[in-house]
Amino acid sequence: MAKKSSIERDKKRRKMAKQTASRRARLRAIADDQSLPPEERFAARLKLAQLPRNSSPTRIRNRCEVTGRPRGYYRKMRMSRIALRELASSGQIPGMVKSSW
Repeated sequence: MAKKSSIERDKKRRKMAKQTASRRARLRAIADDQSLPPEERFAARLKLAQLPRNSSPTRIRNRCEVTGRPRGYYRKMRMSRIALRELASSGQIPGMVKSSW
């Protein structure tokens, strides 16, 4: 089980990224638009830099939904390899069986 503080920090980052996503996208579109004057694009870059760091989607860490483990993460299942194996072995994931040959 991961530290509670790490899990809560990541939740806070996800929430902030969701809140500022539209504003960030709008400012990025202005900053990347080559048809606009350089002063306007630079002003958009400055406003983008003033947004909180934790509102950037790059800072979000993929974590297991069950345990909060940050490594060995399967995106499709949204859980770590260890939690996935435990649930599969106990038969809680439909259609998934332990391999044997």
